[in-house]
Amino acid sequence: MAKKARTNWQMSEEQRRLLPRIAGNTINGLGESEFRRPSIVYWPNDFAFDSIPHGELCKFMLTRGANPEVGKIYSDVKNRAPKILDDIAQTRVEDTPENWSAKVKEFALTHEADLVGIAALDPAWFFDQHDIPNLPWIVVFGGRMRYEMMKNAPPTKEDPSTAIEVGLVYNQVDRIAGNVANWIRSQGYYAENQGGPSSGKMNLIPAALQAGLGELGKHGSIINRKLGSLLRLSAVRTDMPLIPDHGDDFGADDFCVNCRVCSDACPPGAIFDTKQKVRGTEKWYVDFDKCVPYFNEYQGCAICIAVCPWSRPGIADNLVQKMARRKERQQNQNST
Repeated sequence: MAKKARTNWQMSEEQRRLLPRIAGNTINGLGESEFRRPSIVYWPNDFAFDSIPHGELCKFMLTRGANPEVGKIYSDVKNRAPKILDDIAQTRVEDTPENWSAKVKEFALTHEADLVGIAALDPAWFFDQHDIPNLPWIVVFGGRMRYEMMKNAPPTKEDPSTAIEVGLVYNQVDRIAGNVANWIRSQGYYAENQGGPSSGKMNLIPAALQAGLGELGKHGSIINRKLGSLLRLSAVRTDMPLIPDHGDDFGADDFCVNCRVCSDACPPGAIFDTKQKVRGTEKWYVDFDKCVPYFNEYQGCAICIAVCPWSRPGIADNLVQKMARRKERQQNQNST
C-alpha cells in the first residue's frame, strides 16, 4: 500500500515565496456558477513557464528533487511521438465510419494502447489560450501503470520507482498518439496528436469520460472498470469518419460518495468529500492550492490513485459486480 498520510505536512518557505498572487483554484474556476472554457494552470506547453502565473512553481518542481533516471526518461525523445508528423497521403482511402472506428481501435490496441475510445470533439474541452480546431472527432488512449511500481507513492530520492513508472507510461501514451496520428494521415485524413505531461490544447479527462474510458473519481482522475485509476492519457483529433462510443457508468461515482480512502491518505488534505461547482458544473474536484505544493516537494505524488480501491489488482471486477447489485436493489426499491 502507498505511504500513510502525513497529516502535519507543511509547505516549505522556499516554495511559499514562489506562490503567485492569484490562486490556482481561482484560475480553475472553483465556485463559479457560469460555464467558461478551462485555462492552463500548470505544465504549459514547450515549458513556457513565464506564460502562466504558476510558472515559478513548475520550475521549482523540476529542480526540487531532480532524479537523473527520471530526467533521462522525459528527455528520451526517440521514445516519444515525433515532433513533426508524416505528410497526409494525397489519395484518401474511403470506408464506412463503422469500419474506420474498428480499424483505428485495432491499430491502437496493437501499438501499445491498453484502452481506446472515440468521442465527438467538444469545443468546451479546449483551454482558452488555444484556438479550437474544426475537427469532429477525438480518439482517446489509456496506458496502464503497474501497481507494483505505484504502490509506494510518493516518489523519493531513495525510491523513485513511482516517478519512473509515470514517466515511462507518459512516453508510452505519447508514442501511441503519434503512431495513430501517422496511420490516420497515411489513409489521407488529417490527424493531430496530444500527449503529456504538458497541457496540450485541451483537457483530456472529459474527452476520455465521453469516450467510455471510465468515470471521474473523487481524486479527480479517471477510474476505469478494469484498470482502476492507474492510467495516463493521450489522444488524436481527426476528420476521419468515426462512430462515437458512450460513457461507461459502472458505479464508480456512487462508490466514491461513501469512500474516504484517497481523502484520508492525502497528506495536504486536498481531496474534497463532496462535489464542487467548477465553471458551472458540479463534479469531483481536487484543491489545486493544497495538492500542487505537496506534489512539487516530492517531484510527483500519485498517492490518491495508488490507494484507490479500484486500482488494487484483482479488485475492480468485484467492485463492478457489487455496484451493479446495489443499483439493481435501488431500482427494485424504487419500483415498489
